[in-house]
Amino acid sequence: MFDSGIGGLTVLREARVLMPDRRFVYVADDAAFPYGDWEEEGLRARIVDLFGRLISDHQPVLCVIPCNTASTLVLADLRKAYPAMPFVGTVPAIKPAAERTRSGLVSVLATPGTVKRQYTRDLIQQWASKVEVRLVGSVRLAALAEAYMRSGFIDEEIVRSEIEPCFVEEDGRRTDIVVLACTHYPFLANRMRKVAPWPVDWLDPAEAIARRAMSLLDPATVEDAPRLPDKAVFTSGRIEPVSRRLMQGFGLVV
Repeated sequence: MFDSGIGGLTVLREARVLMPDRRFVYVADDAAFPYGDWEEEGLRARIVDLFGRLISDHQPVLCVIPCNTASTLVLADLRKAYPAMPFVGTVPAIKPAAERTRSGLVSVLATPGTVKRQYTRDLIQQWASKVEVRLVGSVRLAALAEAYMRSGFIDEEIVRSEIEPCFVEEDGRRTDIVVLACTHYPFLANRMRKVAPWPVDWLDPAEAIARRAMSLLDPATVEDAPRLPDKAVFTSGRIEPVSRRLMQGFGLVV
């Protein structure tokens, strides 16, 4: 499992429930965090090159990318570069949001990179042409989630200001679904609910991603030998004590 930071742990949590016999290697590309600061071509080249080394080092049977920014940018390039490796990406849950909304007003809360990607607009055109979708790019929430998971503290007023644009009132209707289009954001979901101006359905794609990964795996690839412990890898090579404790709390050997 590959993410820019710790956001993919939300997907790892669901995947372990569904696939308890599998071994997981969690890769946090903290050396490049946050991805929103990168130019597209530079980030694309970095991720494609990095996966070559990761696949060689860890020999996975499947690669999951629980990161909307990376998936919407580089998933096709990865499949082309490593055709023998199955990849599961993560894209904003626009289709299920369009199917579930009653008011017809949906917001997609994402990183600026995901918001500006043509891939995201194509999803809206394909699956949500009959509802109104507002794209909201947050420059702060991913980093806030990282800090919150490490320290347990967060400024709720900053959370309030970041999610405020998601809430729209129009002709007696209100936004009723907010798509969490960054795997970091579910870590803040309880705080978002607390400061939201009215209740909405916060759509977290973690379980759907895990189920998709499980559907692509051959049960025969589960080894009979004792399973090695799940592992966390930080691309910076610098593991602070608080990060080590966080990963250990998720049952990962750093």
